[in-house]
Amino acid sequence: MKYRYIYNMITNISFPTLLTLLRCLLIPFFIIFFYLPFDKASSISALIFIIAAITDWFDGLLARRWKQITKFGTFLDPIADKLMVTVGLVLVSEYFHTCWITIPAIIIVTREIIISGLRQWSSQISNIEIISPLRISKIKTTAQMLSLTILLWHPNTIITYIGIITLYIALFFTLWSMFSYFKIFQYNLLQ
Repeated sequence: MKYRYIYNMITNISFPTLLTLLRCLLIPFFIIFFYLPFDKASSISALIFIIAAITDWFDGLLARRWKQITKFGTFLDPIADKLMVTVGLVLVSEYFHTCWITIPAIIIVTREIIISGLRQWSSQISNIEIISPLRISKIKTTAQMLSLTILLWHPNTIITYIGIITLYIALFFTLWSMFSYFKIFQYNLLQ
């Protein structure tokens, strides 16, 4: 009986949600390759991260196009994004071991926790709808994914500096989107 329930649950998951689950499953693999002691390990780690990032773009696109937006997928997608970004930030912060990367990483992770809490709180207040992602958040996520791909790869060339600059661009959009969410939440709270 228990196995039938699990089978039914798995077979009823939409393809976009399967892509989101794949993104979660890829996280341990880019961590493992990040630490393996051979020359191309960081390149493989970055490649796995890119594949996971591409699933983020496709799952939302396909869910909207195929009209397969589900509550589970809507719940899981931002969690998968936050896990991926947080793990990536921890890895690059440890690797580079410099305040120029660690401080933006801490701010970005803090923002993700604050916005998750804000969404949770807004869902508990009866007259406020759950805050949906803003367009600026998509730009923020893209900048984060690009910078993390480069920094996970860490080729020790000018490209690494481009990754650091992109991290600061991601930080800018991270703060902008956070204050935009605060503004929306405050407006809805006063209605």
